[in-house]
Amino acid sequence: MEKAGHPVIADKILVSWSGGKDAALALHELQQSRVYEITALLTTVTEDYDRVTMHGVRRTLVEQQAEALGLPLHTILVPRSASDGEYADLMSQALQRYLGSDVSGVAFGDIFLHEVRKYREENLAGIGMGALFPLWNGDTQQLARRFIDLGFEAIVTCVDGQQLDGSLVGRTFDERFLSDLPPNVDPCGENGEFHSFVYDGPIFHHPIPVTKGEVVFRDIRFYYCDLLPE
Repeated sequence: MEKAGHPVIADKILVSWSGGKDAALALHELQQSRVYEITALLTTVTEDYDRVTMHGVRRTLVEQQAEALGLPLHTILVPRSASDGEYADLMSQALQRYLGSDVSGVAFGDIFLHEVRKYREENLAGIGMGALFPLWNGDTQQLARRFIDLGFEAIVTCVDGQQLDGSLVGRTFDERFLSDLPPNVDPCGENGEFHSFVYDGPIFHHPIPVTKGEVVFRDIRFYYCDLLPE
């Protein structure tokens, strides 16, 4: 597990939470370390749709995840048309409230995208926080299989049609799914090839019951499988 160099991460941290497999595995690793106190989960929801940004998952399902995890959820509403600057401002405003509670860092599920890491570190440093990357530089094939071997259960909720066949959306994230991925596609979807929703696993007190709804194609690129709360 890795700490950003400056500032030093204290025991209390937030976890950036998309509801997907990398966020879940990162949270698992943090909890297993017994070093950090997870104060809250931090998620961004596209205000126009009331769904998790990029993943397309209904806000209510992420709220159910947080309840099953026994952790508070801080939701940041982001307009669909928000610029990068507006997004950063909204994130900064949300994080400022935790500075007075001895929370000095945010953990992310990023694995190898250096530009993304740099962006997060610079934005957090601007408000006096640090960053944690529990999965950083992990072998994505091994991380994907570790997620499965630990007993996590997830559904692929979004597929980038420019990188993958749309028929893969709605599939269970398992060994068969991994074997059906083209060799040029990252097993963890780190390049945005696909996103997921985790509904059960070792960090949950109980499963989140969901039903697969319709598949929609949006923005001439992305396939989404709507998940319905039961």
